[in-house]
Amino acid sequence: MFSAVAVLFAGLLHATWNALAKAVPDRHAAFGVMGIAQSLICLPLLFFVAPPAAGAWPYWGVSIALQLVYMLLLIRCYELGDFGQVYPIARGSAPLLVAIVAGLQGERLALLQVFGLAATCGGLAALALAGAGRRRMPSRQAVTAAVLTGATIAAYTVVDGLGVRESGTALGYAVWMFAVEGVLTLAVMAAVRGRAIVPALRDRWRVSAVGGTISMVAYGLVLWAQTRSALAEVAALRETGILWGALIGALFFSERLGRRRIVAAGIVTVGVVLLSAR
Repeated sequence: MFSAVAVLFAGLLHATWNALAKAVPDRHAAFGVMGIAQSLICLPLLFFVAPPAAGAWPYWGVSIALQLVYMLLLIRCYELGDFGQVYPIARGSAPLLVAIVAGLQGERLALLQVFGLAATCGGLAALALAGAGRRRMPSRQAVTAAVLTGATIAAYTVVDGLGVRESGTALGYAVWMFAVEGVLTLAVMAAVRGRAIVPALRDRWRVSAVGGTISMVAYGLVLWAQTRSALAEVAALRETGILWGALIGALFFSERLGRRRIVAAGIVTVGVVLLSAR
């Protein structure tokens, strides 16, 4: 029960930091600052937490590579589409893929949880498009980028779910990951943007640093929950952050939140309840 609450809270935090990233004009610089903020917080902690066990290191390395790709795809999503459209598509496409892969790893969901997963994914898909209108439908390029983003989310979720169970320490796995990933994130963003990133790093750096901290806390909660619950359940519960994403899009990005989106949000809520059933 407590792990479910933690993942639901992580969903809110995830939607929040994504909105902060969307709001910053130069998103490559924003992600670079987020990465440095995470590294600065985690590097001193390396002296106080145990490193992951040897069996977790391959998963750890693959996860970092996947999350770097994920960040680049997410930036592309926000360049092409509205927050309230591409964010739900990206997040909503991940749980079904995670459930499929987790099933291949031997995990099984009860019948009610299967219905819950279907309702959650269907509701999220409806939430992505409801109220958009013909003139506000996502472009094909935006949809493609969002689905690819969802695929990378599914991939690193499964990889981390397996890795954190091998690591023997969820805290050590997360701290070591963010310490290294943050530095690599800045390097990748600088490689993409070149020298132009230097002045951009100073623009709204406080907002980006806060976003990086929130991102780290959110994913740390997810990693902890993955040591106590099924991967598909954690992944789908985490996607309830899309409910917050729809609300944030309406309040801060002047995006429409109509009757269809409210109904879709209700479907997601029912799906989450069923998915949590034992």
